Amino acid sequence: MNGFWRLISRIKDYKRSFVLSIISNIFYSIFTIISIPLLVPFFTILFERSTPDPVLPKGTNLMEWIKYYISFLINEHGKQSALLYVCLALIVVFFLKNLFRYSAQYFITPMRYGIIYDLRKKLFQKYLDLPLSFYSNERKGGLLSSITVDVQEVEWSILSVIEAVFKSPVIMAGSIFYMIYNSPQLTVFAFFLVIFAGIIIGKTVTSLKKNSENIQESMAILTSHVEETLGGLRIIKGFNAESYQAGKFEKENGFFRDILIKVINRRDLASPVSEFLGVSVVTVLMWYGATLVFNAELEPETFFSFIFAFYQVIEPAKSFSSAYFNIQKGLAALDRIDRVLDLRNDITSKPDAINKKEFTNKIAFENVSFAYKDTHKKALNNVNLTINKGEIVALVGSSGAGKSTFADLLPRFYDPTEGKITIDGIDIKDMSINSLRSLFGIVSQDPVLLHDTISNNITFGQNDYTLDQIKEAANIANAHDFISALPDGYNTSIGDRGLKLSGGQRQRLTIARAILRNPPILILDEATSALDSESEKLVQEALEKVMESRTSIVVAHRLSTIQKADKIIVLEDGSIVQCGTHTELLNVDGPYRRFVEIQTIV
Repeated sequence: MNGFWRLISRIKDYKRSFVLSIISNIFYSIFTIISIPLLVPFFTILFERSTPDPVLPKGTNLMEWIKYYISFLINEHGKQSALLYVCLALIVVFFLKNLFRYSAQYFITPMRYGIIYDLRKKLFQKYLDLPLSFYSNERKGGLLSSITVDVQEVEWSILSVIEAVFKSPVIMAGSIFYMIYNSPQLTVFAFFLVIFAGIIIGKTVTSLKKNSENIQESMAILTSHVEETLGGLRIIKGFNAESYQAGKFEKENGFFRDILIKVINRRDLASPVSEFLGVSVVTVLMWYGATLVFNAELEPETFFSFIFAFYQVIEPAKSFSSAYFNIQKGLAALDRIDRVLDLRNDITSKPDAINKKEFTNKIAFENVSFAYKDTHKKALNNVNLTINKGEIVALVGSSGAGKSTFADLLPRFYDPTEGKITIDGIDIKDMSINSLRSLFGIVSQDPVLLHDTISNNITFGQNDYTLDQIKEAANIANAHDFISALPDGYNTSIGDRGLKLSGGQRQRLTIARAILRNPPILILDEATSALDSESEKLVQEALEKVMESRTSIVVAHRLSTIQKADKIIVLEDGSIVQCGTHTELLNVDGPYRRFVEIQTIV
């Protein structure tokens, strides 16, 4: 029941559409109910059961009043005209019924697609807001599936809720009232049959929510696998791993097929079972009703309208099985969506956060320790360090020593588990996230580029730069020449993740992006480690130009990147084991000298 109200809560921003749709559905239901007794005069005329000299009824018996007016029409206008009037009345009623049916759909459409829009907007914003730690344990395919497939399932389930709660019950209630009014005996008999059929139908739609969850989880894994494969085709082909990837995909695809077949078979079973039982119930009901007609306990025209009324009950009842299936799928999808939306982001700005606009003095690490979630080993352990304005600080160490973690703590991609980091004496947790990150320009080992033009990749969402400013940044980054040689220059589309460019070209674009932003502090995370010698030379020249007037924190493996640093920090197992200049550390028998010796041999 809690899940049902969570579905309904999504409607609150669309009250007008919802209310108008409900009103239209109610009128649709009313005209559906009105159409039932209108069949009585049709059959009365057809079976010639009118009274030659009708007497005005004194009671409230509906059938007597209908017979009176039909007999009056026949006596006044003749049988043909009376039949025409009845048929015209049926046409008007069915026209109004379907008019309100359309208006219900018309008013519900903005709500349907508005809910999709809202959920996707909230999910995408949540994806942007959540810290990086969240994504280390999540499949991309699962997140993609939530924002596409799951959102669609919620839409269908809400439509099913509206039909199951606000339309079908009105029709069923009116039809049942009409049935009881005309023949309580036949109604009781009918509902004994319906209860029996309902129990059988109910058994065909059990466990649908759990199976729906399995379908959606499997689809998420499939999507993730496809995304990983498309992103790594170069390596997959290079290692002849096509068969391996195809095998993994086939296994998961087979599981998805099997669970989907199971669920669809169960769902599809509900409809034929419902129809078979419905026909069986109606057949038995017709047999029993006919005996009442033979015994003069029920009039033929009333019996025919009773069967029509019963049909108006059966059809909504049958739709409940498919509605139940859609609702269960929607609840499973909503669980997955809400799991993400309900996550709390611990890395946020305080209400009274300081807007830090410039860097004037120093960065300080004070007893900083950090451990990644679900791990006991510290990635950084009691780090104390001061970085003065204008210094170039290089971080050196083996893989896993804590270099990238050190860099990630500065813009608050993660928060220290112990200690604090200050900029100009202000704890970075006391600064607004936006102002803190605006102090940094980041160039990473793996360039992050969008499927867009070169110009848009350099500006990266900042539209207040002129083309001359973009060209100047590209020129400093040694990127202007290769950009100008492209067919459309700065308007050239670089493809998915920039794959139309070489590794060095992609890296120089990210450097141009950092230059254009003109930040006071640069974080260069192994920015040349994956490049060939020629590309490294061009990138290194660009980096040296950029670092001339800025505080720079360089994470690197290569000696050429760090020789000119003002301060070299050597990390081992998250702790600082050496600190000094290149010359100072070479004169000490320690990790740095061994690092240089290995680099020299290589």
